[in-house]
Amino acid sequence: MAQTLTFLLMDPPYESETTTTAFRLIDAALRRGHTVNVFAYEGAVNLTMADQAPHPNPVHGTDVAEEQHPLTKDWVAALFEAGAGNGGLNWINCGLCVDERGAGNTIEGPVRGGPAHFAEWAASSDATLVIPTR
Repeated sequence: MAQTLTFLLMDPPYESETTTTAFRLIDAALRRGHTVNVFAYEGAVNLTMADQAPHPNPVHGTDVAEEQHPLTKDWVAALFEAGAGNGGLNWINCGLCVDERGAGNTIEGPVRGGPAHFAEWAASSDATLVIPTR
């Protein structure tokens, strides 16, 4: 039976493995047909920034292609694709956090909202997982 799951993410990109773990949980839920809500708060609003770019690693002597640096915006775009035709992915970036960080240029899919949206999702979901920073 499909359920609605809500995640609250707080970590900015590339700071810890918790974001990668959250992405794996969200992907698994979407592929099982669940509806997933993601509320990105604080640094997590940068996960969907459209201006992210891969980079070479001069320390290792690798160019951009060799480095294959993963971008969180691409992972989030893949999550939206995984949710298409299944339960679906809803993603809200905290508007106050977006303004503070200048993170308003996002990939297609995320929308702007506020903490009240998270409260509504948490109240109406079958389960809510908060993934805080350390």
